[in-house]
Amino acid sequence: MVRGDVCAIRPPKGRGRVQHAPRFAVIVQADAILNLSTAVVCPASQSIRAARIHPEIVIGDEPTCVMCEMVGAADRRAIGERVARLSIEELCTVDEGLELVLDLG
Repeated sequence: MVRGDVCAIRPPKGRGRVQHAPRFAVIVQADAILNLSTAVVCPASQSIRAARIHPEIVIGDEPTCVMCEMVGAADRRAIGERVARLSIEELCTVDEGLELVLDLG
């Protein structure tokens, strides 16, 4: 698993508007610290519209948006196999979304 991988995840049970069904997520954590018990991820959705904080990527042949405002930690045991890897261009748009959400710019 490396930064930019798209993996299936099983989110923890919770309340509110958080998505609970199995879904895909992009690994956004730095490769240098991927040996931790958790990994920082951004979930993906096919039901939202593309925006600066929802950059569009392609998984298989399906356009999908990364929800940069829902960045969070996932237990590595809940992260499944890689199904795709973002291109450099796609990873740059995710980085731009994270910069906007986290006010890093």
